[in-house]
Parts: sequence; structure tokens; C-alpha cells
Amino acid sequence: MKNLLIRFVESSASRKGRWITLAIWVILVGVLSSTLPIVNKVTDNGAENLPNDKMSIQAEEIAKQQFPNETGTPLLLAWYRDGGLQEKDYQLIHDLYKKLEKEPLSSQNFIPPLGKLPPQALSGSTSEDGTSLVTPIFMKKDASTDELKDNLEELKKQLTKLDSPSIYSKKLHEAGLHVRFTGPVGIATDASALFSQADITLLIATVVLVIVLLILLYRSPLLAIVPIIGVGFAYGVTSPILGFLAEKGFITVDSQAVSIMTVLLFGAGTDYCLFLVSKYRECLLEEEDKFIALKNAIRHSGGAIFVSAITVVLSLCTLLLAQFGSYHRFAVPFSLVILIMGMVALTLLPALLSILGRAAFFPFIPRTEEMSSQLEKIKGKKVRRYHAHSRLSRSLGKWVTGKPWTVIILSVVILGVLATFAPKIHYTQNLLESFPKDMASREGFDIMANHFSEGELAPVQVIVNTEGKEIHIKEELSKLSIVDSISEPVKGKENEYYLSFDVNLKANPYDENAVESIPDITRKVKSALVEAGIKPDNHYWIGGETSSLYDTESTTARDLKVIVPVVIAIIAVLLLAYLRSIVAMVYLIITVLFSYVAALGAGWLIIHYGMGIPAIQGLIPLYAFVFLVALGEDYNIFMISSIWKNRRTQSHKVAIANGVSETSSVITSAGLILAGTFAVLATLPIQVLLQFGVITAIGVLLDTFVVRPLLVPAITTILGRYAFWPGKLWREKDINKIQEK
Repeated sequence: MKNLLIRFVESSASRKGRWITLAIWVILVGVLSSTLPIVNKVTDNGAENLPNDKMSIQAEEIAKQQFPNETGTPLLLAWYRDGGLQEKDYQLIHDLYKKLEKEPLSSQNFIPPLGKLPPQALSGSTSEDGTSLVTPIFMKKDASTDELKDNLEELKKQLTKLDSPSIYSKKLHEAGLHVRFTGPVGIATDASALFSQADITLLIATVVLVIVLLILLYRSPLLAIVPIIGVGFAYGVTSPILGFLAEKGFITVDSQAVSIMTVLLFGAGTDYCLFLVSKYRECLLEEEDKFIALKNAIRHSGGAIFVSAITVVLSLCTLLLAQFGSYHRFAVPFSLVILIMGMVALTLLPALLSILGRAAFFPFIPRTEEMSSQLEKIKGKKVRRYHAHSRLSRSLGKWVTGKPWTVIILSVVILGVLATFAPKIHYTQNLLESFPKDMASREGFDIMANHFSEGELAPVQVIVNTEGKEIHIKEELSKLSIVDSISEPVKGKENEYYLSFDVNLKANPYDENAVESIPDITRKVKSALVEAGIKPDNHYWIGGETSSLYDTESTTARDLKVIVPVVIAIIAVLLLAYLRSIVAMVYLIITVLFSYVAALGAGWLIIHYGMGIPAIQGLIPLYAFVFLVALGEDYNIFMISSIWKNRRTQSHKVAIANGVSETSSVITSAGLILAGTFAVLATLPIQVLLQFGVITAIGVLLDTFVVRPLLVPAITTILGRYAFWPGKLWREKDINKIQEK
């Protein structure tokens, strides 16, 4: 299988094959791009995250049947004036709703008759401190995000005519009347705009960063463009395929997935390119014929690139096992983009390098000693000679093998200290907190939270089927200290035995202590049903935002427990198949897991203590795990494969030292680029992406500068020939015989 792969890759870089390969990729991108929609045009940011069997989802379905809300999706207008709302403010609100009655917005479904009431009547709904008022506009449920966005722009124009542009744009601490659009419609439109802006910023920043880093590291403008070309072709194929799958309903893709996919493509894609490019440059120092040099480079690195890509693809595919929608939606885009990028690195990239030859490295062109000598004779002056490996790389290899216990202790201390902070991490499921504090919908939400009862923001909905029996739900729930008030029951529309209660909590319904109260509420509801002689099963439902957050926590916890061992098992099998060593497989996995925990701890230090963010999004641990473990093994595979090949002809310590020096520069370069691309996410105003970017970038750096160059080769040195068990246990006398031959 491996030999067939190598021969196929070699054929794509041959004299004739290189042009055919390039033509095939150009035609493929052209056809797909012109006939299929790009993925950005078919994203769906409103897809459901929780499975249908979760309590909050079931409660939502029961509520639609028995307690239907025909008014539509609410857009909440939060009005605020420091010092108290004035008569002219109430008059403005009155005039706005009067105008909306006469000239409704295109997606407007229903508004309360505030335009028919005297302005003074609005004061009865003002907050206790008199500073704030919330009024709704209900929009059509089937309205698209773009339609809602246009409606909000029209609403802003109407407000501007009635007051001034500053009513919406000025800071809340400034004097005067303020209005902010929030609620489901306001949050959805703001989130859509935020991700749309983030995509453009992310793409530009990532491209610039990769090009700058490549030029700084390799000092060749042309070489910096080659990986970008490869990434461009990979995206040109992936985007329309994903667009087609999403348009036909086979998959759902959201903007967050597209953003991270772009970073993954540039980071991992550039890495795969560098694995081959660096070996090609090394071979050009020993071989005059560029085709033979490229063939040698492919034989040395092709297998490692293939196994690395397959490792990441299969690891990302495990997200298909997730029940939580956001995880599940990542699986196909991420695994597909890495698969296609791997194909590009093994076909298109060799073809491009075959076409460019040594010119790809201009102005620092690698030449053999004989070529350099001939050039010196022609020019009449000394030509700069290049070494395959830097002095620092060679010194690092000798140090690691010379003092392995010192290296192990140092590495374990660094990773261990960082890992101790991981258990201290606080997590949150409140995605609204991941948006910028100055985002209009979040400011509107804060106005509501700060000036009205927190529990009223999102009551817990308790629905029960009484079967016609008397049930004491209010009495039972009132016993809970976290419950502030309970509404009178509302009877079901289709079945009057169904009753619905709105339970207002004393705490913010999005806070962790409120989420933790859901089991207590459930227990009290079940107790009331039992006392009434009703079996609780299928007779109660707990809904609302707080219940949804509780279900999110339980679902993501389940996904973590399922996916983590599956990823480890997949990587173990691939490592075992490639290295044929159980011992190596075990310590390679353990070191990467250790690095992952250390990355979480280091990320918490920066995010919490450095940036002042109180909690990390609960989705981050699994995201970071899949990426860091899979990508971390990429580097291990590339380095350890070099050690394994060297061990056939070199002594144990020499093989390890040479393996470290051979791969040190390229993996350091690849790690810096991969960490840099993920760090670009930290520049975005979306905290969930910022946190993911910070933790992943730290994890990549730890793999690049601690695990791969220090810990792994030091452990391999200590284990000696038993590192290869149960593969061939190379003895020094075996190596001597080979060297003699």
C-alpha cells in the first residue's frame, strides 16, 4: 500500500506527470467553482444543537402544541435613560409603534397596541428605578436572517427620523435616551454580522501571517507562495463540495465551522507542504538532478505526510459521534478539508516543486558541493554553501541523547506546572457571553438584566400532564430557595389537563447556579406528581433557556466521554500500524495527552488571569482535544519516522540525534505557522473563537518546543531498543553488520 502511494506521488512529479497533475487540479477547481455554490453562501447559524430526546427540546415541542405562540419571534427594544425616562421618551415610543401600525416592517408579524395607548400608560411597565423599559416587536418565524437584518436597518431609520442617529449608536454612559435591539432577533442578526465580518478579517490576517512567517523562516518569496497556492486549490475544491452537500441538506454548516476550517486549512495545509519542501531542499544539497532529488524527498516524507493526514482526518471524523450539534457540524468540513489538503500535498505540491525546481528557493538556492564548486569557477568568487541542518539542530539532538533524564525532568516540570491549573478552570454554557460587551444585543440584554428582575429575563417553563387530578406544583417549587415567583397555571389548548407554569428564578437564568437548579426543580415536580397519584414518566417537561443550558452541559459531557477514548483508540491503531511498536504508541499518546492538559492550564492562565475573562466556554475542551491530539501526533509521526529509518543503519543514540536534527527546523517552522494561524482567532471579537485560538496555539507551541524536540526523543533514548517492541529490537551488532556491508 505504502509503495503504491509513493509510486503514485512520484508519477505526479515526473517530467510529463507534473503538467497533467497541474491541469487536473485547475480543471477540477474551475468546474466545481462554476457549477456548485460556495460554502459561505449556504451557512445556517440557526441550526439546533440539542438532540430531540432532551427535556428542553421536548418541552418546546409540547409548548408549541398545547400553548402555541402565534405572535412570532420577538425583537426586544430596550430603552434606557440614566436618571429616569422622561415624558418625551414615552412619546417617542408611542409615535414609533403608531407608525409601525400604519407602515409595518416587511417581516413584522405582530406588535402590542402601544401606539393606541396614551404615552403616560407606558410608565407602568418601566423598571423600578424608572430608567428602563422593554417593548417587543414580533417578527415572522420564517423570516431569514438577511430579511431581519434589513428590517432592523429600516427600524433604525425610523428611530433616527423621530429622534437622532445617536439614540442607537452613542455609549450607554453618555447622557440622553438609548435604545438597543436584543432578544432572539437582535442576537441572531448581530451574531450573523459578527461572523460575516470575522470571516473576512480572519482570511486576510491568516494569509498575511502565513506569507510573512514563510518569508522570514525560508527567506524565499517564491517558496512562500507555493504553500498558499496549494491551500488555495484545496479550498477551491472543498468549498463547493461542502456548499453542494449543505444545499442538498446532507450536512449543515455554520459560520463558526467555516471560520475555524479556514484556519485549520492554512495551518495544517502549510505544515504538510513544509514537510515535503524541507526534505526536498535537503535532497537538493546531495543530488544534482532535481527530479531524482524530489523523488528521494517523496520517498522519505510521503509516508509520514499520508499517515499524519489520515490521523487528523479520522480524529476529526469522530465528531460525527457527537450528539451536540455544534460538534457534529464540524466533522465533515474539517475532515474533508484535511483530506483534500493531504491530496494536494501529495500530488499538486510535488508537481509545482518539479516545475520550479531549485528556483523555488531563490535567492538562497540549495546546490550540491560539485555544483557550488563549478559556480565558483564561473563567477570567480566564493559561493555561499548551505547545510542540510543548522548547528542549533545538531546541538539539540546531541543534548537530548546525551542527557535524557535531565531533559525528561525539565519537560515534565514545565508541562506539570501548567497542567495543575487545568482543574481550576471555570466553564460556562452561556454563548451570549462570548460576544463583545459593546455588541448592541448584548448591551440590550444587560439593560434588562441590570434594571429588571433577573429571573424575568428567561423563566423556566414547567409543563405537567395532570390527567385531571389536583396537583400542587406551586407549593412544591416554592420550597426551593432559588425560586423567586411562580405564575398561575395556563391550560393547554388541545388538552386542558396540560398545565404550564412560568418559574422566575432569583438568580440570572444563564448563570451556573441557576443551571444547577434544574435537577432540584425536576425533583420537586416529580414529587408533586407522585403525591397526586401520577407516575412522573412522560407527564412533566422542563423548558426554557436555563433548562436548555443544563441539557447542553449534559450533552457536551457525554460527547467528551465518548469521543476522547475513540480518538485515542484511532490514533493508537494508526501509530501501531505505522511504527509496529506498542511501546512507542503508548508513550507518544501519553506525551500528547500531557501536553493537552498543560495547554488547558496555560490557556486558563492567559484567558482568566491575563484577559480577565471569568469562565471558558464549555465547548472548548473537546474542540481543543481533537485538534491538539491529532495535530500533535502529526509532529510526532514526522519526527519518529525519521528516527525509525535512521535506526536501520545507525546506532540508537545517533539515530535519535540525527532524527531530531533532521526534523527540528521544519517542525519548528510548521509549529510556529500552525500556532500563528490559530492565534489569529484570538484577534476576533468572538470569545469562543478567541479562547479556542489561545488554547490551541499554546498546545501547538508546547508540542513544537517541548514534547517533540525534548520529551519524546529523550524517552526514546532511555528506552533503548525496547522502544521498538514488539517490532525488531535492533542490536548494535546488527547495525555494525549493516554498516560493514
